[in-house]
Amino acid sequence: MTISLHSASVPVFQHMLRNLAHILGKAEAHAEARKIDPTALTAFRLAPDMLPLTRQVLIACDGAKNGVARLSGVEAPKFEDNEASFADLKARIQQTLDYLGTVPAAALDGKDDAEITFPVGKDKSRTMKGEAYLTYWVLPNFFFHVTTAYAILRHNGVELGKPDYLVGHH
Repeated sequence: MTISLHSASVPVFQHMLRNLAHILGKAEAHAEARKIDPTALTAFRLAPDMLPLTRQVLIACDGAKNGVARLSGVEAPKFEDNEASFADLKARIQQTLDYLGTVPAAALDGKDDAEITFPVGKDKSRTMKGEAYLTYWVLPNFFFHVTTAYAILRHNGVELGKPDYLVGHH
């Protein structure tokens, strides 16, 4: 059996976004237990030229939402990007999960050779075939931002391990 664009995208995004929400829950509990201002974590960046935790989460959500929307040929929902707290970030993940749950497999499958044009930076765009767009652009970028969020929290002492990243939390 061949893998489909839907099975390679929506369930993967759902799985990892649930894990990301779980990781954020552990970070929130860590901050509460240690009486740490949550913004010490949500505003933290691994390097001066990298984005903070909050943006890593938003970009991961947008990558999943926009990637699936572009592949399925529909307009993605627009979110405000004003999330600041752990509760806000977990709600953003849930909004993304809710949207992903509305996208039927038939909207994605068979789009392997569809031309997908997407923004790259502020003033440029790029065009790729559907399968290449998913496998070489959307998924690597999504995992980069989820992993960076994990690394920010792990670096700051949140007790996280590989199972938190991989296992799947429902």
